Amino acid sequence: MTLVCMVLVDKKGRRFLLLVGLGGMIVLYAVTTVAFKYVEDKKDWAPILGVVCTLGAVVFFQAGPGAIPWFIVAELFSQNSLSAAVSVAGPMNWLGNFVVGLLFPVIKDKVHPYTFIPFIVLLVIFFAFTYLVVPETKGLSIAQINRILRKDGGAAGYPDEADKK
Repeated sequence: MTLVCMVLVDKKGRRFLLLVGLGGMIVLYAVTTVAFKYVEDKKDWAPILGVVCTLGAVVFFQAGPGAIPWFIVAELFSQNSLSAAVSVAGPMNWLGNFVVGLLFPVIKDKVHPYTFIPFIVLLVIFFAFTYLVVPETKGLSIAQINRILRKDGGAAGYPDEADKK
């Protein structure tokens, strides 16, 4: 998926891949939750569906939230603040993964078969945040991205025609 993401990131854009990754994970986690419920009801197909959805969620994770944060951080910050941004973003990314790894068994023990519901809720929040706040950075300069983030860059917060010159 890393190779696929490297090709798609410049064709489709960072924001698009992030939204597709988050959206795919939401859908597949919901289906996984249904599969877990049917596993308890002894349905033969449910474990297979759960495994397929879990693998699919890994693919969507790698296509979006697994890879894109490493690209987009370098594009959201100017050169003089980039090292500080990466110094914060990298460890926060790893800390988030560590927390999920620690909490997942606890959540599974407490709410199984609804283990993925808390993650679905968080993914919906991340999707909404990305949709409403995160700009597409493909092909834009730092100045254009800063203008978008300040909301003075034209219609819907995107660069105006003057930025294209």
